[in-house]
Amino acid sequence: MLIVDAQIHLWSQNLPSNPAHRQVPSFSAEECLMEMDKGGVNAALIHPPGWDPNSLVVAEQAAVRYPDRYAILGNFPPEKPESRDLIAGWMSRPGMLGLRWAFTQPHQQSWMTDGTMDWIWPTCERAGIPVALMASNYLPQVAQIAEKHPDLKLIIDHFGRARGGPDDAAFSNVGQVAALAKFPNVALKATGGPGESTQPYPFRNIHKYLQQLYEAFGPQRYFWGTDITRMPCSWKQCVTMFTEELPWLKGEELELVMGRGVCEFLGWKIA
Repeated sequence: MLIVDAQIHLWSQNLPSNPAHRQVPSFSAEECLMEMDKGGVNAALIHPPGWDPNSLVVAEQAAVRYPDRYAILGNFPPEKPESRDLIAGWMSRPGMLGLRWAFTQPHQQSWMTDGTMDWIWPTCERAGIPVALMASNYLPQVAQIAEKHPDLKLIIDHFGRARGGPDDAAFSNVGQVAALAKFPNVALKATGGPGESTQPYPFRNIHKYLQQLYEAFGPQRYFWGTDITRMPCSWKQCVTMFTEELPWLKGEELELVMGRGVCEFLGWKIA
């Protein structure tokens, strides 16, 4: 089975601004590959983190060195006029499969509502560039974008989880997230699940939410992954939580969720 992690971070400087991530000054492509091999993960999508200003370069270098192990959902500052010139050549950059914004900094949190991002949607729709969003605070806006731009592929990060706490609180908006599945251009990253539970492996108290969202989006738009540097368990356990502990996920559907689906959605042809 092809196993592709839909979200990881690599960095070369600075401690992560999110204290839930490993507080280490770097996490290299080679260190990550060692962990991936131990956990049985074939490939991973790099999301360059904001705490390292050099993270896009780090990601592209990793994709050049290991093209069948790494690809990228990158980003640029959408508020800067010169960023518009990047779109034409964006998908020709090493390993690049799309864009992703997390809105983690205070000045970024109004971008979805103040017009800063408005040019992104039609431009990426025309250019065929998928866009992932950490969108739990912007689900109504995602619905509007998906409806207005039906040829724009959108991906919601981390189950679209709410930001109020772990366990049930993390999935308090699960119905609102599931409702977005009616738009065929919207997919969901099933990433970071163990980090949303205070129970030990296999984190059974959140399985009902995983299933509810799977039933909404289906196996072709539901992408397993970890955000490994903030997980409370090993990569292997992140894998087996899905491959061994979810009785409702088997066969071809499991293969789609664990990697084939995200590759098909983003057009990643892994040799």
